[in-house]
Amino acid sequence: MEKRGPVLHIVVVGFHHKKGCQVEFSYPPLKRGEGHDSHSLPEEWKYLPFLALPDGAHNYQEDTVFFHLPPRCGDQTTVYGVSCYRQIEAKALKVRQADITRETVQKSVCVLSQLPLYGLLQAKLQLITHAYFEEKDFSQISILKELYDHMNSSLGSTLIEGSQVYLGLSPRDLVLHFRHKVGILCWIYKGQHLFCGVLFYISPVNRLVGALMTVLSLFPGMIEHGLTDCSQYRPRKSVSEDAASQENAPRLDETVSVSAAAFSPTNSGMGGEGRKMAGNRSAEGQKANVPFSQSETTCNGAQSSNGTVQRLKVPSHASPASSESDWETLDPSVLEESNLKGGQRENTASEQAENLPSKGMGSESFPITVQPQANTGHAVLVPGLVSGLEEDQYGMPLAIFTKGYLCLPYMALQQHHLLSDVAVRGFVAGATNILFRQQKHLSDAIVEIEDAQVQIHDPELRKILNPTTADLRFADYLVKHVTENRDDVFLDGTGWEGGDEWIRAQFSAYLHALLAAVLQPDNEKTLSDFGTAFVAAWKNTHNYRIWNSNKHPALAEINSSHPFQGQYSVSDVKLRLSHSVQNSERGKKIGNVMVSTSRSVVQTGKAVGQSVGGAFTSAKSAMSSWISTFTQSTQSLGD
Repeated sequence: MEKRGPVLHIVVVGFHHKKGCQVEFSYPPLKRGEGHDSHSLPEEWKYLPFLALPDGAHNYQEDTVFFHLPPRCGDQTTVYGVSCYRQIEAKALKVRQADITRETVQKSVCVLSQLPLYGLLQAKLQLITHAYFEEKDFSQISILKELYDHMNSSLGSTLIEGSQVYLGLSPRDLVLHFRHKVGILCWIYKGQHLFCGVLFYISPVNRLVGALMTVLSLFPGMIEHGLTDCSQYRPRKSVSEDAASQENAPRLDETVSVSAAAFSPTNSGMGGEGRKMAGNRSAEGQKANVPFSQSETTCNGAQSSNGTVQRLKVPSHASPASSESDWETLDPSVLEESNLKGGQRENTASEQAENLPSKGMGSESFPITVQPQANTGHAVLVPGLVSGLEEDQYGMPLAIFTKGYLCLPYMALQQHHLLSDVAVRGFVAGATNILFRQQKHLSDAIVEIEDAQVQIHDPELRKILNPTTADLRFADYLVKHVTENRDDVFLDGTGWEGGDEWIRAQFSAYLHALLAAVLQPDNEKTLSDFGTAFVAAWKNTHNYRIWNSNKHPALAEINSSHPFQGQYSVSDVKLRLSHSVQNSERGKKIGNVMVSTSRSVVQTGKAVGQSVGGAFTSAKSAMSSWISTFTQSTQSLGD
């Protein structure tokens, strides 16, 4: 099979006055056997035109949008889309097609990639889109083919391990926008562990996707390796059919080894819920030394140590009342067929480590309970056999966007039904259409970026996510360091402290401390700094159980205390009061009353001043007139 690069397609989407948004060009063609100018779309990508040409795009001369597409049949990972939109007056075109009947022409140039290089793709795509429009002849497509070849020759999977993966995602700008409301940012950060549905809202779309992806970049490894399964959506009525069609052709070289002992309630950390997790994806297609084309093969099973294939069977019924997706249920027959002896279940971690391959990251003999430590000076990534994600020695990234939990940086109005679909376990989505914001019952929280506010609809959830005193100190620390050099245009944003990487490092240290604290015995006092109710709720989530199913020895070297623990002080009272006034409903009402009262006082003062001044002037005139009259009368009597 011919090796392919990370870029799958270059696509042009236009707006037709009768047909609406449609694909006008694709290279290579989106469907085999079709021409470059075919309008037909794969079923999995039927929303592509509405994502590439976002709602309300006609209100802006140009814009950029990030979006995610589900993998096509056989693909294993999310397809990352970047689209640059522009519009031009029809009269300015050198060649005007017959179907152009409107005064302006709206088109988007899209890149569909297997690497989450949002900012880097955007920078390259903006230049090409500008040049494409400057031709004023949209039939000149040679520049788009050259773009495809250039990107595939210059982009490699090693780029996601460097800083270029964060290009255009600036936590510093986000902190400066939230300012003293940055406690809300911590609120959002902690809430990602618990939310079933969170909606980001702002317009234009470039600000929306930038803010959403910047928040996700604060989670260690999330952008690089945590989104590979974030768009795996399949309606329940077609899941069993798809599984049946793939069952006849497993690929043994792309499966993972899973011991039955690993799925026991004791090892998996499921407690008494009786729900057992299994990884049904392979991480082979995500490695730097494997061609991208290998990820197109189908893999829907797991290979045991004796060469047989263990099947993850899809449940035949839907359970809307369940708190977790039925995709996570492991068929009991798997455990019965591969029941291990008691002695085999009691292997120690050290004995299992001896079976690790000396080279590479082969998954066929990799035990589920062993997490290798990192070598000094560089990170070691291993395939997580339960999460299916590439994980570091701390178990990062957390498996938040897996098993039907979607991440959609931009959601088109045509995808509205996903928010209420029982097959979707949760979502983090961005929207510019006000209809999404109005239907509050479809989400747990709405993040209004423009006003730097978060609406959490459930009072109990709001109470769980209430920042602790240590969290407020952390937020205040971020604001002070980010705004420290704002007055000096030459030093602004140039130093390490207060910069983008520094902010990510602070959130990374926060999360590592939380993970280390959870593993400590008798840790009630330590966990109270993170929020006892929050930690208790987090332990019931899918992503925590996945993380807890592995051992992470490297966390033993991490300080298990909150980075900002300490005794209460007067400044803490001020921080708490400020946060309460800015974020609670009662505080907002008090703030509004204070503003309106101050305005009334000022207006009343002016009115009183005018009234008093007028009365004084009148009295002075009357007195002058009386004195003048009295003087004249006196003179008359004297005469």
